[in-house]
Amino acid sequence: MNESTSTVWSRIGQSPRYKELIRSKRAFIFPASLFFIAYYFALPVLVGWWPELMKKPVFGPVNIAYLFALSQFFMAWFIAFLYVRKAGEWDKQAKQVIENEEFVSKH
Repeated sequence: MNESTSTVWSRIGQSPRYKELIRSKRAFIFPASLFFIAYYFALPVLVGWWPELMKKPVFGPVNIAYLFALSQFFMAWFIAFLYVRKAGEWDKQAKQVIENEEFVSKH
């Protein structure tokens, strides 16, 4: 990377639009990841600490633990859906950062 390219990337990294893009990503990704991890590990914790609750039949041989396990698929798909929607917004923000004229190299 030559010096002028390095300078352009340094200016981009300091721009308010870029910083807002990074803040927006962190504001979604960290809470979504923490929620996913907590939800994922809730099943073994609940089965371990409250087995009688989790064994409670809902219909036929299907109990609360099975339904909770199944719900994890839907929860993951929902988070993925939300992520894809947010990623579209981030792409637009990134394009604005890159197209900002003050960062365009004048070679």
